[in-house]
Amino acid sequence: MRFDQSRVHLTLHSGTSDGGEDASVYSARVSRHEIHSLIAAFNGGFKLSYREVGFMSAGRVAVPLSAGLASIVTYTDGSSDIGAWRAGVPRPGGHVFSVLQNQRLLVDHGKGATNLASCIIACWGETIGSRTLVARSGLGVRADGQLVWAAGEQLTPGGLAQALIAAGVQRAIELDINPDWVAGYLYPHHPGGPTAVPVVPGQHGIAGAMLEADPRDFLAVIAN
Repeated sequence: MRFDQSRVHLTLHSGTSDGGEDASVYSARVSRHEIHSLIAAFNGGFKLSYREVGFMSAGRVAVPLSAGLASIVTYTDGSSDIGAWRAGVPRPGGHVFSVLQNQRLLVDHGKGATNLASCIIACWGETIGSRTLVARSGLGVRADGQLVWAAGEQLTPGGLAQALIAAGVQRAIELDINPDWVAGYLYPHHPGGPTAVPVVPGQHGIAGAMLEADPRDFLAVIAN
């Protein structure tokens, strides 16, 4: 999925257990203030108990931020960027609203990380059964500022990186992995409210599709 930031913005939601309800002004489900402008939503990063993660929203810190980690940074003006914390983001003078950190950059300067094939489990996340081909997801930013979310049920870190690069991404972060936690949705709107349409073929899905409270953090895409 590709998003034009002149038309939409991201909101970082905490989960009921990942960060807790008080970790973000955006709670564990899409709020009634967002529901009528909801375009899409997708999974966040690794569990906040995992190594090399960070979470901050509106000054509330669930896990302290660390220099060098891949970060989705959303500013108070509604724009978002992706980069290494304190080594590319935040931008000078930018007022940061939220940050989600997950490992190191998967893609930087339009190229995949050098250890994508040599360090799959230790560097890019523990998988069920120590498999290399699992469900994976990532978010990247293009040179024109558009955001790109990519995911699949059978991907290596290198395969995910190449898909994002093929979409024009310059910098990208790997988000959650393994089948129970990778899912994206689009939301057609009806008189009774939006319905969730899965966008990843074969995805296991997330109970409630972000319209109901979920234990894990996630990102929503909201029309401006």
